[in-house]
Amino acid sequence: MHYTILDCYTDEASGLGVPPYLGTYPRYIYGQLKAEGHGVTYLTIDDLRLWKKYGDIIKEPTVKQKTNILIYNLTNNKASEVLPKTDVLVIILGVHVPGKYLTALPGTLKEVVPLVKDIRCKKILTGPAVFGTQLEGGKFYEKIKHNFEQVDYSLSFDELEKYALSGAELLEQIPDRRMIEIETGRGCKVGRCSFCTEPLKSTFVNRKKKDVVKEVVEFYNKGARYFRLGKQADFYASDDPIGTLKEIREKCKDIEVLHIDNVNPNSVVAKGGEEITKAIVKYCTPGNIAAFGVESFDPIVVKANLLNTMPIIAHKAIEQINKYGAKCGKNGMPHYLPGINIIFGLLQESKKTQVANMEALQKIIDGGLLLRRINIRQAAVLPNTFLEKHGGNKYLRKNKHLYWRWRNQVRQEIDYPLLQKLVPIGTVLSDVFTEMYDGKTTFCRQMGTYPLVIGVKGRLPLKKRIKVRVISHMLRSIVAEEV
Repeated sequence: MHYTILDCYTDEASGLGVPPYLGTYPRYIYGQLKAEGHGVTYLTIDDLRLWKKYGDIIKEPTVKQKTNILIYNLTNNKASEVLPKTDVLVIILGVHVPGKYLTALPGTLKEVVPLVKDIRCKKILTGPAVFGTQLEGGKFYEKIKHNFEQVDYSLSFDELEKYALSGAELLEQIPDRRMIEIETGRGCKVGRCSFCTEPLKSTFVNRKKKDVVKEVVEFYNKGARYFRLGKQADFYASDDPIGTLKEIREKCKDIEVLHIDNVNPNSVVAKGGEEITKAIVKYCTPGNIAAFGVESFDPIVVKANLLNTMPIIAHKAIEQINKYGAKCGKNGMPHYLPGINIIFGLLQESKKTQVANMEALQKIIDGGLLLRRINIRQAAVLPNTFLEKHGGNKYLRKNKHLYWRWRNQVRQEIDYPLLQKLVPIGTVLSDVFTEMYDGKTTFCRQMGTYPLVIGVKGRLPLKKRIKVRVISHMLRSIVAEEV
């Protein structure tokens, strides 16, 4: 049989599969299907949109237009040729932590269902959408009628190792560079956070170090040079994190980016955390971020939502990572900094919550510490979570009129001065890729975990590597000139 994988992109608390990232779901499923003897073709939602919405015609944007990110991430395959010959269509879809994406837009059920309606084949829905999906914060999960069979392709780590390496073959069908998201663990060692789906999907289990390293090496040998050990709740709690990083750097000499993602602040300040922090600075590449799921600095909200980290612990963890990681590396970015996640709409949220958040963030600035970024979003209320069962969108509705003001306060009073300290005017950033146009401005980024968005005046050739100099700051991005 011929299977087609339709990657509509995924974004979860534990992992990212939105381009330029290549998530785990399509790679694992590809490996399983190939092992069963099936022919497998990989398509993205962009390929499907190009066929169904644009008639397979790509129009270059005029000087006044933006790059069309709906069809930016095309594969080497044509949906109009592949799908009519497909026996089974496996649709990978699901967003649990909605974000803003520079050069991609994840597909939703509302979009995908009508686009594949007239394709005559068996259709399977898989990925995070099996547990609910919502592209916008502040809303309940999508409830769209469809006739897709729902299949959870999850395998234990022991079973997975039969198929994980062959997933590297997907790179042959993708013309652009990709950041490979590598899974190191599942579930959360301590987590019961009210909004999170990770405990629903898996109990806590680590993937063996040797298997993590083998997968990185396999992708490296296929030409991949950008990696994030990111699909886990806490990198510090993974199987021998220091040994993993050391071995990857020994076996992949020309790796360009090696980053991590989620970190529990409690692990940073716990016994052994300091040595892991030092190793991350030593073996990873600059621009690296420890994404702290603090969610709220209000102790009342922390307790009501069973959050992992009290404010005092979060601050100590921020101090320790700054101690070792704040020095700039060869690409112009600090080696390793914390990133903070804040969520509006959690249980027991009040006006005092924003006061607590601002006081904690101001304390960081006053202490001369750096944060790479502050992610602020409204909770997506997903099925079977503690949040859905104990309040749903009650506090989202109650405080909705305050969120824009609260977020803007953080951006103006915290983000802006932090960014000026992070990359002062005159800072030179290297290994910057031109990505998209918005009128007469070219937007660029380095490859990495939560890279800075850089605006450069003029329409530079896209998908080229350049070097830039910072000339001014926006609230969350910078303006630069090519060097």
